[in-house]
Amino acid sequence: MAATGRRGIRARLGLPVASVLLYWGGMALNDAADAELDRVERPERPIPSGRVSRRAAIATAGGLTIAGIAVAGLTGGRTSLAVALPLAGSIWAYDLAAKRGALGPLVMAACRGLDVLLGAGADGAAAATRPALVMAAHTASVTALARGEVHGTHPAVASVAAASTAGSALAAVRPRADAAGVVSWVAAARFAVPTLRAQAGAIGTPSGPVVRDATRRGIFAMVPLQAALTARAGRPVDAVVLLAIDALGLLLTRRGTRGREIT
Repeated sequence: MAATGRRGIRARLGLPVASVLLYWGGMALNDAADAELDRVERPERPIPSGRVSRRAAIATAGGLTIAGIAVAGLTGGRTSLAVALPLAGSIWAYDLAAKRGALGPLVMAACRGLDVLLGAGADGAAAATRPALVMAAHTASVTALARGEVHGTHPAVASVAAASTAGSALAAVRPRADAAGVVSWVAAARFAVPTLRAQAGAIGTPSGPVVRDATRRGIFAMVPLQAALTARAGRPVDAVVLLAIDALGLLLTRRGTRGREIT
């Protein structure tokens, strides 16, 4: 939205809701798809532990996906619906088929890129291409790294993730000496520094726990990366709001979710 200057209170409020609904649907479907593997590797997850049935997870995923598509169409019109449909299809394709294949990181990257384009709509896709590609590149590297959360990864995978982080940070800054430019540099540093530190740890010690921490950091880093991209588009106030959300999330994480799985 920031890149295209899209206005209208209905779209600005409704499309983030649509994005969240689709994301939640993907999370529920992910648990259903991973139920058998989680029984072995992560028995504390909702389905293996018996807290949620697989059928309920699939039904929840379907309901949330339909709701997300509907909200996108109702609040963003045909142009947003034209993006919501392939986004939903990509989410389901990833969880049900592509997740463990060679194309898994690319399909997940497509999900993130389309999620960015959802705010712009099909008509504004050209203006939103850069932020969509930056978010997609970061997502692909984090997804590839996340495959080593249990058994570890190869240092080369962590190295590629680190290179992607550095490239994404540079691509997100605003090349102007104005307020938005300053905010973009601050947000890019907030994105890159802790992420690179965690990924450097995974390069040196590519074990499961270290890779898991680097993956977690990469996921959290998406908010300041979005802030940098928002500032780059000339919306420093919106970017500062995102940075405040990032700070609040960090505070809540340290207080209430230390040691829990998030992937």
